[in-house]
Amino acid sequence: MLVMKFGGTSVQDAEAIERVAGIVRSRMRRRPVVVVSAFHGVTDQLLTLGQTAASGDGESALAQVRGLRQRHYDTAGELLGEDRFRGMRLKLDPQFEVLEQFTRGIAAIRELSARSTDYLLSFGELMSSQIVASALSARGLPALWLDSREYILTNGDFTRATPHYSDTYDRMRAGIRPLLINQQLPVLAGFISATRDGIPTTLGRGGSDFSAALVAAGINASAIEIWTDVDGIMTTDPLLCPQAHCLRRVSFREAQEMAHFGAKVLHPATLVPAMEKNIPVLVLNSRNSKSPGTRITAQPPRGRSVFTAIAARKNISTVTLTAPRESAPHWFLQEVFHILHRSACGADLVAVSEASVSFTLRTGQSTDDLLANLQEIAAVTVEDKQAIVCLLGENIRGRAGIAARAFTALGDAGINVRMISQGASEISLSFVIHERDVTEAVRRLHARFATEKSSHRRRGQRKTRLIPVEPPLQSDSVGTPEAAHTEQSPGF
Repeated sequence: MLVMKFGGTSVQDAEAIERVAGIVRSRMRRRPVVVVSAFHGVTDQLLTLGQTAASGDGESALAQVRGLRQRHYDTAGELLGEDRFRGMRLKLDPQFEVLEQFTRGIAAIRELSARSTDYLLSFGELMSSQIVASALSARGLPALWLDSREYILTNGDFTRATPHYSDTYDRMRAGIRPLLINQQLPVLAGFISATRDGIPTTLGRGGSDFSAALVAAGINASAIEIWTDVDGIMTTDPLLCPQAHCLRRVSFREAQEMAHFGAKVLHPATLVPAMEKNIPVLVLNSRNSKSPGTRITAQPPRGRSVFTAIAARKNISTVTLTAPRESAPHWFLQEVFHILHRSACGADLVAVSEASVSFTLRTGQSTDDLLANLQEIAAVTVEDKQAIVCLLGENIRGRAGIAARAFTALGDAGINVRMISQGASEISLSFVIHERDVTEAVRRLHARFATEKSSHRRRGQRKTRLIPVEPPLQSDSVGTPEAAHTEQSPGF
């Protein structure tokens, strides 16, 4: 059994969905489940129309609803032909009518709550997945649309709901596995879910990846394929460094670190079910299905570059606290972290000494209350326009002189490092620099480390080839238990 997730760019129009049908057909003997995102850009459009309605401009919001209706009807009509399209309209018309009424309600009360946002955003995936299911059926595939809200159960944390894993997996086993045994092709909407009481929720932006991983864990799939519009994970963002190249294979832990430090790879929670069940994840390009893509595996291949990738995140602020002389170190640190916890502001990097603490925050977070509370216990300095650059790779562990070589490369360019942190996992080395220096820093580090091969190997092991040879991930070779994958924008 195989789970195939198709992102928004893979289902953005009739031509893209036609490609999806061909890819799914090539996997049919592996009994796939298809998970579908909203059409490209639709989630953002729904959020915008909700905000427009909440501002009181109901007419503009309704005009946006009509635009979405026309786009979905045009796509469905092109895919299905006249007779099938009439049947599809009978399904979609009531949903668009509900969306229009809901938009009027938002405009009337001039409020868009988190709960309302989840309900509003659910329309994108619901409609795209139904159109895709009908298109697959029209092409002779035994597609059956399923409502994800009946299978993925979550708590009530709207816009970022957490699944009830056990209940979700039970429903998957009971409801989806029998369909696969009977050679049917289940098609589900990604991203959306529901509480045990049936109230719609969402898994957060990018949550369709997470949905696919939950389905895979629930049915004990042999692999997860994430189909997007790039050839796999890149060593860094090619917009920053044109020499970036596609990675053939990374580890689960490396992929998690990439997601944490800003790489547009997978929804951060996607790998949790895959890791727990040891299900390989493969990132593939729906516009170039012959590309080998990237594998995410439990262990990376030996003998490759010291660093796997370089991630960069801008729009960072650094906060530095200096404790009063009379305060006890243990009390000061305890208070700082207590205030951070209460504020629900996530600190990506933290550097601690006896009398001071520095940490990073994403610029734009609501920090007024946080800073006010911190100023009651310490002198506070805030620097904006900062960025985090993270070097990561399993081969960092135990290597002497890595940091020195990295900072020499930066120092030669006159780039000032303001904060340094090595992750507790020992597979990442992060530092804070000014935003203006990010491009130069990434290019210099990529040039310094991208081609440097690791000679690290276990005692008694033969020396492995520097560039492992792997076959393309075609339909017959995808999904071996030791293989796996990642995703998105040139990887970053």
